[in-house]
Amino acid sequence: MKKYLWTGLLLFCALLAKAQTLTVTDMETGNPLESVTITSQNTSDYAITDAQGQAEISAFRNSDTLEIRCLGYRRVLTTYEALSKQNFKLAMELTGVPFQEVVVSASRFEEKQEDVVQRIQVMRRSELQHMNQTSMADVISNSGHIMVQKSQLGGGSPIIRGFETNKVLLVVDGIRMNNAIYRGGHLQNVVTLDNAIMDRVELVYGPGSVVYGSDALGGVMHFYTRNPQLSLGDSTVVHAGAFTRYFSAANGYSAHADVSVGNRRFGSLTSFTYSDFDDLRQGNLRNPFYSGFGERPWYVKRIDGRDSILQNTDPNVQVGSGYRQYDFLQKFLFRQSNRVQHLLNFQYSTSSDIPRYDRLTQVRNGAPRYGQWYYGPQKRLLASYQLQLENGSWYDHARLIAGYQNIEESRNTRPYQSTQLDHQIEQLDIFTLNIDIDKEVGTHEMRYGFEAWYNKVNSTAQEENILSGETTPSVSRYPDGGSKMYSIAGYFTHTWEISDKLILNDGIRLTDIGLHSSFNDKQFFPFPFDEVNQNNLALNGNIGLIAKPWTGWRFTANLSSGFRAPNVDDMSKVFESVPGSVIVPNPDLKPEYTYNAELGIGKRLGRSLQVSLLGYYTIYRNALTVQPTQFDGQDSIVYDGQLSRVTSTTNAGEAYLYGTEFRISGNLNEYLSMSGSLNYTYGRIKTDSTDYPLDHIPPLFGRLSFAAGKGKFKGEFFMDYSGWKRLKDYNINGEDNIANATANGMPAWYTLNLRLDYRFSRNISLQVACENLLDQNYRVFASNISAPGRNLIVTLRGNF
Repeated sequence: MKKYLWTGLLLFCALLAKAQTLTVTDMETGNPLESVTITSQNTSDYAITDAQGQAEISAFRNSDTLEIRCLGYRRVLTTYEALSKQNFKLAMELTGVPFQEVVVSASRFEEKQEDVVQRIQVMRRSELQHMNQTSMADVISNSGHIMVQKSQLGGGSPIIRGFETNKVLLVVDGIRMNNAIYRGGHLQNVVTLDNAIMDRVELVYGPGSVVYGSDALGGVMHFYTRNPQLSLGDSTVVHAGAFTRYFSAANGYSAHADVSVGNRRFGSLTSFTYSDFDDLRQGNLRNPFYSGFGERPWYVKRIDGRDSILQNTDPNVQVGSGYRQYDFLQKFLFRQSNRVQHLLNFQYSTSSDIPRYDRLTQVRNGAPRYGQWYYGPQKRLLASYQLQLENGSWYDHARLIAGYQNIEESRNTRPYQSTQLDHQIEQLDIFTLNIDIDKEVGTHEMRYGFEAWYNKVNSTAQEENILSGETTPSVSRYPDGGSKMYSIAGYFTHTWEISDKLILNDGIRLTDIGLHSSFNDKQFFPFPFDEVNQNNLALNGNIGLIAKPWTGWRFTANLSSGFRAPNVDDMSKVFESVPGSVIVPNPDLKPEYTYNAELGIGKRLGRSLQVSLLGYYTIYRNALTVQPTQFDGQDSIVYDGQLSRVTSTTNAGEAYLYGTEFRISGNLNEYLSMSGSLNYTYGRIKTDSTDYPLDHIPPLFGRLSFAAGKGKFKGEFFMDYSGWKRLKDYNINGEDNIANATANGMPAWYTLNLRLDYRFSRNISLQVACENLLDQNYRVFASNISAPGRNLIVTLRGNF
């Protein structure tokens, strides 16, 4: 009898334990929600859902009220008893109101977006997966608020409010990616980030120099990769995910797998992604006034030891654009206690050679200009250690991040019918240290920190005879004696909730930044100096006010400054930017500064529809732009076998930009939601006569989207659009690539697109998308490769 009683008791406990596991899902899709926090108002207990959306909540049995939160979802207040009546299943609803989101990037710590005066856009993991994109550049382009320029398929250069490349800051897991050779042209480094393992992406619009220092003139793009999942009980938890994807426009495919293993204290996450793309096919439906625009009628192939021009059987296939990429991530998480946590983060990305498509289409004297032009493998290695502390006597949260990055880039060029292949190789060692602290005192939230980084640049070059294999020294892109760049900074930011209707944001930062470059061998280019030295001190600040005078209304006003110190690329490179124009070093550059003012208004319509309009005006002083100059008293020199106009990066005096951003988003009913955006920027360099166009200014662009979801199904229909970029608005000396436009500029365009998701079960889902349904032929402003034509994307995804 006693035996049966014990057996029955064990069975009862097992059933009870099962009932005490809460499962949280998305109300629209039914997908499990990870990292949902469950807390009690009368105890210190807490729980967090795992990748299956489950959490053990037996500790809350005697609690009065439970608070359940998830980023981007409406907060739920409930009781243990109420959950038991729902069989411990909870479906959470998206807010549909961006101001209710919790963000990190504005201050490096979690805070309510409604308390942040800057405009911030958040793309969560579920949204990233639904986008069904093949690269991080395409993810950013799908934000609807950032235009992305491309010079080849394996790249993408984001433009935020008229600022691009080294004037927009990239940050991954708290570590800045921008380095001493981030160029002022078009930058392709964002593709080295693996969107398959991203947890969220936060886009900060406007100057971010107070928190992030140099380079954050147009904004900050902060990428957060996933962390290992720890167990909430005594057993070890294992979660795995995988997908395979096909991309028809480039006849390409991707495969991804990740696995997380964790117990209560220790967790490991391993991720690998492989992508392989063939040559990209552009759209066939062309503007009748530009019938041959973008066509690829010929290409060069080496046959029997000689370059030969071959006819392209399909001029819509952009021969010389395919590439491969490999991305690896490994993280180890150790929770020493509820207050102390350690994280090791290792990332590595590399690729095959990446053809520079635009250069392979250039012609000189009626013949192809290049037989070969390709970037060597883009190699990015990151290793970091993060220490996170909670609830100390003089801090609420404190974080230390120490990081090391090793970057390798190369440019490889060979003129048509030449046997000499020139290799320029850049290697960087980058060390960073960040210490960030926050403390809440009454209605005041104070955050302060310290940042230091150091870049070492080694630039070499050699010329290879492709027949004999013999190599000889050649001209390096950057100073052959090496370059060093450093920065040391401290910052303080403050949020004061004056009342429920009024919030103040302010901050200040002091940065010391320096650079040194040495020119040893000047046989290839007779520089009139042996070294370049710079040291600059910058003080930045911001002050902003948020007013919510009436229910559903939100007004913002913000003044902020940004700065960017010249880097090695600005000051000391020798490079042909466009055919017939060569950039030479300028050791006398000064930092560029921006002073930004913006006003915004937001209104909630109904329960979840949000409409907002923001206007900004930026004064841009000492703007670094490419201008004609002289070298050794001459305005033209012979470079790479061609007489080229001499230009140099210079401080252009003063420029200005202004623009507007319109957004609308939210749920129209239980099953249907919509979002829309419209972005306009205008920029000019001031002169004594007529103001001159500033480069990197995109035309009017935006997006309109309608999404529907019920049960296992989710669909989205959206339109991307761009206005004309007229020739009068091009900067002919800068990086607008006017040579790749039509006789009237870059034509306006739009695309119609469709996405469908179907979840067969909790573990298996299928995604099908058809982008550019009408097979339109178009190019994004300043791009030198046409966008994909009609593109079918199919992804089979599994989570276990």
